[in-house]
Amino acid sequence: MIGRLQGQLAAKNPPQVLVDCHGVGYEVDVPMSTFYNLPDVGGAVTLLTHFVVREDAQILYGFATSQEREAFRQLIKITGVGPRMALSVLSGMSVADLAQAITQQAVGRLVKVPGIGKKTAERLLLELKGKMGPDLGLPAAAPVSDNQHDIQQALLALGYNDKEAAAALKALPEGVGVSEGIKLALRTLSR
Repeated sequence: MIGRLQGQLAAKNPPQVLVDCHGVGYEVDVPMSTFYNLPDVGGAVTLLTHFVVREDAQILYGFATSQEREAFRQLIKITGVGPRMALSVLSGMSVADLAQAITQQAVGRLVKVPGIGKKTAERLLLELKGKMGPDLGLPAAAPVSDNQHDIQQALLALGYNDKEAAAALKALPEGVGVSEGIKLALRTLSR
């Protein structure tokens, strides 16, 4: 019904924003990934939306990119995953990180998202397998060798986030061993 909003950002109260479209203010719930990229109050904003009509409410969800919206739509199709949990997943990790976690079946990455337990994470990974990737216009996760996967898991265990670990992995030479790779990655991250 409502696919896109374009107007002026009237208010920001995480995770909700108010978008003024020619005198009509729309309250829109957004993931934190979108929230952080919004302009200051008073700035021009365009959001792709997903409109949910329930018995007790009509809620508008907004997204900065079509990939975020499509990932949200895939997530809410899963039994037991509602719009709030889908927003939580998209707030906790980027769409590319989610696609990579699905490709690698990395339960540990989803469990880090608030509100996602081990069983829910396993169900998400199982049901989204093959649905998130190039067919949704999402960047395909780069193939990761076993060594790179082990290095990445070590970095995550040491408290680095997914983006920091991915950046450190990109800086590593190909074919590096696990222990040497961890050392090099830690040097890269300490700069």
